[in-house]
Amino acid sequence: MTGHVTFVSAGPGDPDLLTVKAVKALGQADAVLYDDLSSGPILALAKPGADLVGVGKRAGRASPKQDHVSRLLVDYALTGAHVVRLKSGDSGIFGRLEEELTAVRAAGIPCEIIPGVTSASAAAALAGIPLTRRTHAQRVQFITAADTSGKLPPGLNLPALADPKATTVVFMGKRTFPALAAALIAHGLSPDTPALLAEAVSTPEQHLHRSTIAGLAAVLAEDRGPLVGLIIFGALAEGDL
Repeated sequence: MTGHVTFVSAGPGDPDLLTVKAVKALGQADAVLYDDLSSGPILALAKPGADLVGVGKRAGRASPKQDHVSRLLVDYALTGAHVVRLKSGDSGIFGRLEEELTAVRAAGIPCEIIPGVTSASAAAALAGIPLTRRTHAQRVQFITAADTSGKLPPGLNLPALADPKATTVVFMGKRTFPALAAALIAHGLSPDTPALLAEAVSTPEQHLHRSTIAGLAAVLAEDRGPLVGLIIFGALAEGDL
């Protein structure tokens, strides 16, 4: 007997930002395997009696290995259960979705992906800015600033990231942003380029810090703080519409 897996994108943390389809899936699931950032009040939407299993990964903390998470998904589904894999933000953006999809499909288990609100969109909305503007921000680029070891990934397209007419969103970048900012400045991006650090977006602890890439790099070099955050830089990050 084989069940199925639904990959549910939980958005940045506020249950009100879940899609209707995501809420329905949570209410029907026999088991919910959830990330740290998609826990809290969102789990209250799960079906009473559902197994709730934390499988989140956080930098600097003991975390389950990816192979273990994938194995759990398969094992639960092979019992005939409807399994929800609850991922923060949109599961297709730096959420290691592909590895889990591969494992589920290799086991012959039906699956579905429910998209969600990205933390980038939520952060921009919180800051009261768009991510694009025809004359000043003609391109949006999402990058991760941490490889599997937590360091700045090699091979970043620095000329593209230093494009002053792009809006760049940096995921998992608080630790490495000082090094990234130095590289961007070396590739011609003005140190006065507006930058926005958005932390704990859509939660009661949310916080915005507006600066420049040089100023934010200096702040993060001294104190990163405990909150999860992302960084937006480019002309629109200044918030002057």
